[in-house]
Amino acid sequence: MSRTASAIAVTALSLLLLFLSACGPSAPTRFYLLNSLAGPDLGKREAAVQPRVTIGIGPVKLPAYLDRQQIVTRINENELHLAEFDVWAEPLKDNLTRVLVENLNALLSEGAFDAIPFGAVTQIDYQVEVEVIRMDGSLGGTASLIARWTVFKRQGREMLLTRTSSLREPASGPDYEALIAAQSRTVEALSREVADAIQGPSIKKGNP
Repeated sequence: MSRTASAIAVTALSLLLLFLSACGPSAPTRFYLLNSLAGPDLGKREAAVQPRVTIGIGPVKLPAYLDRQQIVTRINENELHLAEFDVWAEPLKDNLTRVLVENLNALLSEGAFDAIPFGAVTQIDYQVEVEVIRMDGSLGGTASLIARWTVFKRQGREMLLTRTSSLREPASGPDYEALIAAQSRTVEALSREVADAIQGPSIKKGNP
């Protein structure tokens, strides 16, 4: 075999090995969801009273960098990382809205309040609009949630209060599962602040 033929054979073999390695199995994709309150908190609701107050949760607004399937972590104040194989199982906006609704139904007085996604019905007594400013964290570090939320009377017709919540929770481990669990705790803390405000004197002054 000539040197030229030998070189061609070696090149072809190298390309074949490269092709076969590219066709090999890739890392599995892992899917995550925020979780809502569960367990003892669900049993702490007060006795039912009438009339029931309906609260529409939303719209929930996300910054563009979070409005994607990949889970975003923060390397430093100016650099973000988009996970390749760790992603949200559904749009984060939908997941966050549902968890807020479930949390508020667990935290508010049973029978007195009914939290639902905004737009689910035409008639509501209050509306809670949420604008997420930051929602990320670092693996093995801390999950952060900064959100501006506003309570309106009767579907945005009258603003009763607006606040900004800045929340942080440490992750219990170095992986994405621990980070999402910590992020769920920041959403729980936000839910508690909203629930306290809804049942507080500022809102009661503007009873429907």
